[in-house]
Amino acid sequence: MTLPRIRVIDLETTGSRPPAHGVCEIGWQDVVLHPSGRWQVDEERGAILVDPGRPIPPVTMAVHHIIDADVAGAGFWRDTAPPVLRPEGGVLALAAHRASFEQRFCTPNLAGGARWICTWKCALRLWPGSPSFSNQVLRYWRMPRGLDRETGLPVHRAMPDAYVTAHHLRDMLNQASLAQLLAWSDAPGLLPRVPAGPDRGKSWSEVNEEALQRLARDRDEDMRFSAETELRRRGAGLERVVAAPAQGSLL
Repeated sequence: MTLPRIRVIDLETTGSRPPAHGVCEIGWQDVVLHPSGRWQVDEERGAILVDPGRPIPPVTMAVHHIIDADVAGAGFWRDTAPPVLRPEGGVLALAAHRASFEQRFCTPNLAGGARWICTWKCALRLWPGSPSFSNQVLRYWRMPRGLDRETGLPVHRAMPDAYVTAHHLRDMLNQASLAQLLAWSDAPGLLPRVPAGPDRGKSWSEVNEEALQRLARDRDEDMRFSAETELRRRGAGLERVVAAPAQGSLL
């Protein structure tokens, strides 16, 4: 019997956006719901090299160390992706750390319309005290139970990265509901601290209203959402926040 599962996905690519770039490796790691009601990292994991259909640039080779010779003769993305993204028995959801990146390549057609959990967005909510929210900083800040160091290496390869993310996801699911993680993932990221500018590093409660109004018009949607959330918490200036983007678009 297949236990209810969420499949964590990690991609290594030739660059950041299709169609100019393609996938050169996909890795996965399942997290399953045990009959006890607890989520566990499963033994089901793996990785497949993919022919990206174009040369791999040296700047991305330097990140994941996959070279053109490694993917010569490998299958193409359109054939490789569906069996991984839509395994037999199905999935409750797919997950990735900063899932918006994987979703650029794992289109709804390839993924069967599955919903996605973004473990980065969920970490912002559940573990706001982390010094950073990258997959690897969370790994060493949290030291998740049962994470085998060697299985989680090398960094920036698809299966080891998915394996590390799965341990974060397991703990998230045992702390909050699947529905809650999906809801957080559908919204912009709620940053626990101001990430840039004169107020960098401050909690939102420490930022004055004038600065919050400015940040609520920032180009970055996570910054806007976080500033707007603090303004709503204070019950201050909401009508000005709503009006500002329309005015700015005329400049």
